[in-house]
Amino acid sequence: MANTTLSAHKRDGTGKGVARKLRQIGRVPAVLYGRDLESVHLSVDAHEAGLLFHAISVENTIVELAVEGEKESFQTLVREIQSHPSRGTLTHIDFLRIQKGVMIDVEVPLHLVGVPIGVKNHGGLIEQMMHELPVRCIPSKIPHSLDVDISHLDLNESLRVSDLTFGAGVEVTVEADRTICTITQPRAALVEDESEVKVAKDGDTE
Repeated sequence: MANTTLSAHKRDGTGKGVARKLRQIGRVPAVLYGRDLESVHLSVDAHEAGLLFHAISVENTIVELAVEGEKESFQTLVREIQSHPSRGTLTHIDFLRIQKGVMIDVEVPLHLVGVPIGVKNHGGLIEQMMHELPVRCIPSKIPHSLDVDISHLDLNESLRVSDLTFGAGVEVTVEADRTICTITQPRAALVEDESEVKVAKDGDTE
């Protein structure tokens, strides 16, 4: 996976007053933390960060954080993004420093591929329960996304986590029996089935 670079400046102060002044000049307060690393208070350009976060899958993309004054950039994952509730502008960002060879937890987007038999032949509907899959792996093994073929699924059939396969070094951290998606009957068919059951019950005689 290609890494993406974001520039950052160190900031001396903390608190609401400092954060407010940073936002007024177009910067977002941030913090960098991780194993064997004291928390570093930073700020990043709001426009630059916004463009980056719209262009990547934030949950599992390694961001090269180039901190002013540091000889080498930090490999990080974005762990939390806070936004203004009404304006939607960025208000704070948490970066987690990652280290080569150390396993980390990420969420990988799930993309359903293909038209299921139950949809194509019977007018069924796809009901997707999981859109991301939690996994644990070393940084170099982070999958960008996972394409899942569901073309073989018929009506009332489901795809579960246990049906998926992964490359070496990628460990799933959710129950294997979790349902990813299922093919349900169209609503009209369900209503018709319910009506038939009701008629059958009403027509029963002793």
